[in-house]
Amino acid sequence: MSTEPTSGYAPPPEPSGFAPASRSGPRHRAAGDDPASESALRIVWLCPDLLSTYGDRGNMLILARRAYVRGIPVETIEVRSDEPVPQEGDIYLLGGGEDGPQALAAQRLNANQGLHRAVARGATALVVCAGYQLIGTSFFAKGAKCAGLGILDITSDRGATRAVGELASEADPALNLPTLTGFENHGGRTHLGPGLTPLARVTTGVGNDGATEGVWHGKIIGTYMHGPVLARNPALADLLISWAIGSPVAPIDDTWPNRLRAERLAAIRG
Repeated sequence: MSTEPTSGYAPPPEPSGFAPASRSGPRHRAAGDDPASESALRIVWLCPDLLSTYGDRGNMLILARRAYVRGIPVETIEVRSDEPVPQEGDIYLLGGGEDGPQALAAQRLNANQGLHRAVARGATALVVCAGYQLIGTSFFAKGAKCAGLGILDITSDRGATRAVGELASEADPALNLPTLTGFENHGGRTHLGPGLTPLARVTTGVGNDGATEGVWHGKIIGTYMHGPVLARNPALADLLISWAIGSPVAPIDDTWPNRLRAERLAAIRG
């Protein structure tokens, strides 16, 4: 692990009972830099130049922090759309974006096939909004039907109205997650093919279609929730980390994340 100061990341306070991964905090590098320790949890944020709407970069920061305070060595890697997708990642992230950048991201990721290979070997992935749509077989951008990555049997089309506002849902019981909360802003409606499981059942908002929200398949989570979603749902962040490292994670102090959750859920119910 490097001991150089990280870029754009201030090391969090060291909680009692956990040894820090390094005094400088999570290591951050670009795709072409030399890799850090082989033991590090590698979090790969794809296409930040195209898909970086509504603070979705925060998902990378939340995962890095929650790993770091548990003493898990962690490395974050940002990979532009014109760069090859590294194959050593443990968790891959895609965020939201507008129609044009979404279509370009799909073209470049399809040409590269790096995300396809990573998922095929069992990597964990969180894909949000535009990123969620483009892992399917097709989506619409600027009125045209576009080819998705075909990683999951999902199609997305346009809804009669735009879905904007708070989104709350009850996760599939098998995931053992509390109520999910986020912010949605999208014009799409997403349809899951046979054999795919929705992430959750909608209680407020639209999500996929007004009834279901997102998808859960293997170690892939797709969702329309911004916020960023992992800041508002720390248990979901911990689930992704546990999938990536192959074991449950120890509890940490979630006083402030829980206050945020309570505030947003109270606003929905009120």
